[in-house]
Amino acid sequence: MSRQIGLSEGCLDALQHLKETREVNTVILRLGDAPDVLEKEVEGNLTHEELIQALPGDQARLVVHELSFAAPDGARRHEQLLILWVPAAAGEQEEAYTAGYTALKEHLAEVHVHLTARQADQLAYRRLVALAG
Repeated sequence: MSRQIGLSEGCLDALQHLKETREVNTVILRLGDAPDVLEKEVEGNLTHEELIQALPGDQARLVVHELSFAAPDGARRHEQLLILWVPAAAGEQEEAYTAGYTALKEHLAEVHVHLTARQADQLAYRRLVALAG
């Protein structure tokens, strides 16, 4: 049976800020004290390097990130990504975070680039641009 994960009010507010403001390009979510609710852990304007550094090496997280890049024709593009971060050390958390990932996909229907990453090199900037482009 599939586990149901809810979104906290703080999580919903952060996702709305991401949609509406230029000051926010990244929201990192974690399971909260109530294990079936996603809570905002980070809301900010992170560089790619800061995003990678913000992800714990031993715990799963969910990330919504607006990637900015230049298209092959030189035009500036922005594409939102939904990332399930599940490093090897977070194995027992994978089921719960996968349920959260599914809930976020439903909530963020406008986000078309979804990926699972188990190590930082899977989030290399050029790889993300290739997926978004």
